Amino acid sequence: MARDETPFRRIGAAFFVSPTAIVGIVLLSLVLIAALAAPVISPQNALDPVQIHALDGRLPPGASSSGGSTFWLGTDTHGRDVFSAILYGLRTSLEVGVSSTLIALTIGVVLGLGAACIGGRTDALITRLADIQLCFPAFLIALVLLALLGQGMGKTIAALVAVQWAYFARAFRRALGAQMHAQYSEAARCLALTPSRIVLHHLLPNCLPALFIVAAAQTAAAIVLEATLSFLGLAVPLSEPSLGLLIAEGYPYLQSGMYWISFFPGVALVLTIIGINLVANRLREVFDPLPPR
Repeated sequence: MARDETPFRRIGAAFFVSPTAIVGIVLLSLVLIAALAAPVISPQNALDPVQIHALDGRLPPGASSSGGSTFWLGTDTHGRDVFSAILYGLRTSLEVGVSSTLIALTIGVVLGLGAACIGGRTDALITRLADIQLCFPAFLIALVLLALLGQGMGKTIAALVAVQWAYFARAFRRALGAQMHAQYSEAARCLALTPSRIVLHHLLPNCLPALFIVAAAQTAAAIVLEATLSFLGLAVPLSEPSLGLLIAEGYPYLQSGMYWISFFPGVALVLTIIGINLVANRLREVFDPLPPR
């Protein structure tokens, strides 16, 4: 592949041409900054019970507490500031989504690499296992695993990894199989390069675009899946609130007019998913453009 045609140069030249990509980057940047800076910018530590007062429970947006502070997005059933809870909830949701995706990506790359390099029965076994898992809904697998493992951030990440690895293994195996028959790969073998050098220096860099696309999409899917499981009370515990858990806490009060408890965490979740999906769609357009009609 020519030097000026590498995927990294193409993404720098073509990614920011799209207005939707810019919107996605802005949304994602705001979400990341808000989550990382939560201990600094949040008016209240949503994880510290000392700062939470039950008498301030279910206050509407703009109401003042007994101590004189203003809750611009209201409070939830426990008396937590909704804005602060959202910031800490973003940290939990992103930590679960990003961690599970990175671990699943690593496992998928290792298995896909082993399937492509060893071949034969190993390739068939790994491919069949991935295909069998992908036949079942991801939500069902995660639901069963968490029902067996119980609540906890680490257990939730483990369940999501068990759901996601097959996507990366199949995507990487497919991309690696296509690159192994490319002309530059045949030329590298004619030069008597070692298999490890061919894989690490030639094949793997050209498979990264496919992994980037799958990783971006799977991060959004993992966050949504974790929010759904937390809404059902199966994922993270109350001591580590995520966006799904915050939405669940306000759901029983929607018909009472206390919309803010669920509405604002729901908006934060939607904006996060929109930002990630816009970036993922642009990555697909840059790295894997559709053929002209």
